Amino acid sequence: MSTLRREHNAEAARAAILGAAEQIFAEQGFDGARIDAIAAASSYNKSLIFQYFGDKLKLYTAVLQRANREATELQAQIMAPLLTNTHLATDAQQLRSFFESAFRAVFEHLLARPRFLRILMWEMAEGWRTYTQVNEQLQSTHIEQLETLFATAQRAGLLRSAFSPAIQLTMALQTCQLYLASRPFYQTLLPNSDLTSADALAQAREHVVNGIVASMMFDISPNDT
Repeated sequence: MSTLRREHNAEAARAAILGAAEQIFAEQGFDGARIDAIAAASSYNKSLIFQYFGDKLKLYTAVLQRANREATELQAQIMAPLLTNTHLATDAQQLRSFFESAFRAVFEHLLARPRFLRILMWEMAEGWRTYTQVNEQLQSTHIEQLETLFATAQRAGLLRSAFSPAIQLTMALQTCQLYLASRPFYQTLLPNSDLTSADALAQAREHVVNGIVASMMFDISPNDT
């Protein structure tokens, strides 16, 4: 077998194992997940999983790193306007549009990743105990840009609070997360509605996004700017 073929097979095996691991971690949480179950779901044996990833914690870290890479790509798209628009942080309408677009993108990102969403809910339920063990291995990006954006907007009188930008944005993400994770419960409250339809999701997204932005920004009319 050629080196290229072996590398291709190894990449396919790693991808299958990561996909299966994400599924099992989403269903069982970190503590409940078993390597036997991941092996069965991936159709690869335990010894290969240990060979590629070492142990369960390292496999879990790899799952989070893959999700983090996708989130980093999303962040780069969201942050692009900051690189070209020097007035964004001081213009109320532009800043509001920026936040609305950003949080819509976050909502859709989580909606498209139900397994990752469930992993986050497991972490929340367990006090982020496992996440804190691997946090240093997860890339954090654009923090300085965001802090600059918030500081400039705060000086311009556009933001309600000088509270930590990182925490404000994380709370915004968790608001999207909470709605999406709670849809089965909401469905029991509205048994005759389809909360999974495109229209229902769009309506929910706009409600969530508008609430987030309203909590962050003063309601400034165009005549006030």
